[in-house]
Amino acid sequence: MSFFIEFMFAFAAVIALSYLLTFFYRKIALRYQWVDVPSTKKLHKQPLPTMGGISIFIAFWLIFFLFIPKGNQIADVYAVLVSSAIILITGIVDDRYELKPWQKMSGILLGANVLYFFSNIRVDSLTIDWIGTIHFHEFSYLVMMLWIAAITNAVNLMDGLDGLATGTSIISLVTIGLVSYFFTNSANISSVIMIFLLVGSLIGFLPHNFYPAKIFLGDTGSLFIGFMIAALSFNGLKHATFISLLIPVAILGVPIIDTIAAIIRRLLHKKAISKKDWGHLHHRLLRIGFSHKQTVLVIYAMGIIFSLTALLYPLSSFFRGSYFDGGVNFWNDFICS
Repeated sequence: MSFFIEFMFAFAAVIALSYLLTFFYRKIALRYQWVDVPSTKKLHKQPLPTMGGISIFIAFWLIFFLFIPKGNQIADVYAVLVSSAIILITGIVDDRYELKPWQKMSGILLGANVLYFFSNIRVDSLTIDWIGTIHFHEFSYLVMMLWIAAITNAVNLMDGLDGLATGTSIISLVTIGLVSYFFTNSANISSVIMIFLLVGSLIGFLPHNFYPAKIFLGDTGSLFIGFMIAALSFNGLKHATFISLLIPVAILGVPIIDTIAAIIRRLLHKKAISKKDWGHLHHRLLRIGFSHKQTVLVIYAMGIIFSLTALLYPLSSFFRGSYFDGGVNFWNDFICS
């Protein structure tokens, strides 16, 4: 059996496992009252199970370690596992006891530090045409911390409607996976597998989470997903070019722009940046007359537009044979191995 066929079995398995785990976890959460209680700051009207990220986490990592090719270089994988577990625990504690913003950020930065010091996922230099190569040296650490904190919180803020964060994350991860799969000669097969198995685990969860939701991601899920997107989009960018660094930014355009707008809005109104409000993109679409489902689908469409835009440069350069040489070889190796 070819490696590609094995991967398709693993992809189907992670979808099925995520779906089933979420189904059974919902019953457990209701029994033990792990629910999100309605309030004036929330849109749902009845208590619903939360912390759905637990089933995504278990399905993703279980299938990944059952499937990962023997002998593959997976030193970085263990760092991602430990750091993502720290993020998951932070989310669980936040969902149960409502952490203060600085406490939540401390958990995120702890996970980011584990990833930085125990893996090779980082950007050490940036090459810009007409300027040359800029070496970050010690500033590499700051770049990593800022990127992970920004993207993790951006996905967390997107989790305001049923299926919104889950669906937009699927779109972003698929695009990141395609770029890594076809266009990046430094991508190792573990990271590509990781991206698409995470997509599968989210696809399995989405039927339970789409409007009307039967379960919420909670901060448990949105922080974990955001952290994984941040880590996986950075992988392979150790010596980045300006364009290669812009691609993940463009892919994540919707949550990034919404987060920047939220920060500016709160500063202008002299409110704490961490203070929740009703000014996010999804809130505005609801106010102008879109239904809950329509709002989610509109933001999905926006995410697809950003992702397609991000793919324009590598696609055009690939057909000219000038972008990240080795994409075709990686494809051939993947299919034929």
